[in-house]
Amino acid sequence: MGASLETGGAETPRDTSRGPGETGGAQPPLHIKEAVVIGRSTGGDEAAYRREVASLVSWCEDNNLTLNTDKTKEMIVDMRKRRRPHQSLFIQELEMERVSIFKYLGVHISEDLTWTLNTTQLVKKAQRRLYFLRRLRKFGMSTKILSNFYSCIVESTLTSCITAWYGSTTAMDCKRLQRVVKTAEKIIRTPLPSLQSSYHRRVQRRAASILKDTTHPPTRTVHTSALRTEVQKCEI
Repeated sequence: MGASLETGGAETPRDTSRGPGETGGAQPPLHIKEAVVIGRSTGGDEAAYRREVASLVSWCEDNNLTLNTDKTKEMIVDMRKRRRPHQSLFIQELEMERVSIFKYLGVHISEDLTWTLNTTQLVKKAQRRLYFLRRLRKFGMSTKILSNFYSCIVESTLTSCITAWYGSTTAMDCKRLQRVVKTAEKIIRTPLPSLQSSYHRRVQRRAASILKDTTHPPTRTVHTSALRTEVQKCEI
């Protein structure tokens, strides 16, 4: 079972003791747009997760920041067959709202880790942008300009954070996404890369980037597994 805490941000408390034009050499206020705390509990023990939340609150206080508790949400991902009730989370003596879905960095994440809502939102957004593609074709733009517009405006929407969610989407959701690509092909009158190929290309690029980063945790795991394989070959 895992739990995540999403906060809408933190900001430096304002000094109300000074006048509107008085700064007193103070540094400009610091702002945190979004922050997420992820914790894992085993056997119903949520102590580690709650320590992470307490650590975030303490860090904000030490750095003269105040959490925006009104925008702070908690979501619990519990894939067990028999789900048990979970204790409420309190920050500064305020109970945090527990949600089943929240939007983070443009991606709609649900507590059951399905991506239907995220797909729906992406399809709606991309279809609205197809209108401008149709207008450009009506104005007599060349195929190259239309293809560039599609790549920058429409495809970029469909492939937003695609490495995180596309591999777990249902076949029906994949068809809905690909239908937008097919519509764009009819407008531009030229073949376009499928989302499946775009997904594989981006996954391979991301994997290559991770392997080059020696400080990335999965890199050490991959290298260790490769070393063990070589040792086994030598022993044989």
